[in-house]
Amino acid sequence: MSDTVQPDLRFNDFVLLQAQNAGLFLGQLPHPTTGQKSVNLQAAKSVIDSLEMLKVKTAGNLTQPEQNLLNKAIENLQHLYTEAEDLG
Repeated sequence: MSDTVQPDLRFNDFVLLQAQNAGLFLGQLPHPTTGQKSVNLQAAKSVIDSLEMLKVKTAGNLTQPEQNLLNKAIENLQHLYTEAEDLG
């Protein structure tokens, strides 16, 4: 049995879906039904917090690309959150 962490594409899909949801809540994407952009900082913060929790809970269990994806998603979302917060 190998000690090497194996990639799981579901992880990437999950992180990307959560990042997309946060983007929607941060007004970066139009709502799929209404086509309107709106900001919900509380919902966006909840998604970002969840991704940060996931990072802590999966430490040492991710492949380097998975870790990079998660870190970049959190970094980008935190930046967008700060921008949205400053505008609000």
